[in-house]
Amino acid sequence: MKQHAAPLKLLAIGAHPDDLEFGMGAVLLKEYAQGTEISIVVTSKGEAGSAGTPRIREAETRAAAELLGASERLTFLDFGGDGLQSATPENALQLARIIREFRPDIICAPSLSTNQHPDHCAVGNATRNACRLARYGGLQALAGLSPHAVGSLWFYSITAQEEQPLSAATLVDVSEMAEAWQQLMACHASQVSQRAYIELQLTRAQQLGVMAGCPYAIALWPNDPPVVQSLAQLHRTARAF
Repeated sequence: MKQHAAPLKLLAIGAHPDDLEFGMGAVLLKEYAQGTEISIVVTSKGEAGSAGTPRIREAETRAAAELLGASERLTFLDFGGDGLQSATPENALQLARIIREFRPDIICAPSLSTNQHPDHCAVGNATRNACRLARYGGLQALAGLSPHAVGSLWFYSITAQEEQPLSAATLVDVSEMAEAWQQLMACHASQVSQRAYIELQLTRAQQLGVMAGCPYAIALWPNDPPVVQSLAQLHRTARAF
């Protein structure tokens, strides 16, 4: 009897409700459509946000997770509260524990750029540290959970400007997900009713799409050099104007 390969497992981490949906929601939708098992971790409930209560924003996140097939694999962690998050060893260990439990092949986290909401950078750094801690077998704080080595770690941006050089990015063609992406972002009604976040992200994706030769694209940055089996996997790159 033919054995079916296990689905790819992706762990997506956001510092606030809506970070993932705005920053890389179309990528997650595309992966889900291709059979990837998605797990989500959010490290605050938007306590310091200008709109929406933590209860409302948690509910919005759960609605978005449903569209990504991740409602049973959504975890909220407490990294100290919205605006107060930091890459402490304790916070990194919280994520390392999740990594050992979910055992993802790929992890996506917020950009490490400091020129953005400070929580994004803090959670990105905590994630990078957690990926290392998750594979260390002698950590007593993680005793009882088998070590796990993540295949690759990628960073996504959330703000309007690209936070890292595009020359170091990989552009993902998400054109077929544009409509579904808008529906995903609209789950965060408390936020999109206050500012034109959907239009902002679509415009940014269109600009990247012009570079990539497609209607919409999203940039991801690898923590380490990607490994490919052949240059055929890199047959096309973006050409900036």
